[in-house]
Amino acid sequence: MSKIRSKDTKPELALRKALFARGFRFRVNDMKLPGKPDIVLPKYKTIIFLHGCFWHGHEGCKYAYTPKTNTKFWVDKITSNAERDKTVFQKLTALGWNVLIVWECEIRHTYKHDITPLIDRIEGAILSNSIS
Repeated sequence: MSKIRSKDTKPELALRKALFARGFRFRVNDMKLPGKPDIVLPKYKTIIFLHGCFWHGHEGCKYAYTPKTNTKFWVDKITSNAERDKTVFQKLTALGWNVLIVWECEIRHTYKHDITPLIDRIEGAILSNSIS
């Protein structure tokens, strides 16, 4: 467990690098906001969470599995993470933030090849939220 990184993971660095290359400027792990979001784009009033599929229980994903040992602990842990995520999203939207979620598997499949389609989708969501 001590080897599990909570920030600056490979997918997170790939996403931040691609956003920066597109001209987006952001803050990382802003402790002033609920949930300490991974990426905060203040200009666009948008927050991006990069969720690990295992840790946040990504439904239908092959990386979101239940370990065979200590199963009750892991089910409780992942369920409480998902509940905390919902609470944090509600708090952030109540504060007027637009919240985007990027799953680890989305980047895992693309960052070795080309992350452009994912960044296009994120950019579209950011700009459509800032226009309205």
